[in-house]
Amino acid sequence: MRRDIFQAIADPTRRAIITLIALQAMTPNALAEHFDSTRQAVSKHLKILTECELIKQEQKGREIYYKLEIDKMKEIDIWLEQFRKIWESRFDQLDNLLETLKQIKK
Repeated sequence: MRRDIFQAIADPTRRAIITLIALQAMTPNALAEHFDSTRQAVSKHLKILTECELIKQEQKGREIYYKLEIDKMKEIDIWLEQFRKIWESRFDQLDNLLETLKQIKK
């Protein structure tokens, strides 16, 4: 089953994992230390994030490290950009309205 990246980032634990590995690559055990859940639960989240290609595994010796896939994160940013433009436009309209109201009060 192909997973959707937006379903993957909808989960707060997975967003926290992304935040942690955005700073540095981490092993599953190192990641699990940051959560009040089992190592298996964290592994399931890692599997979903890997299937969505938001993170990837890198073998270093006997350890597996997970690191962020920046290109996949860019896909999310591109999708969000359309909303960012709408929000900025609405904030500009609000600023203009507030400025007009200030001028009227004077």
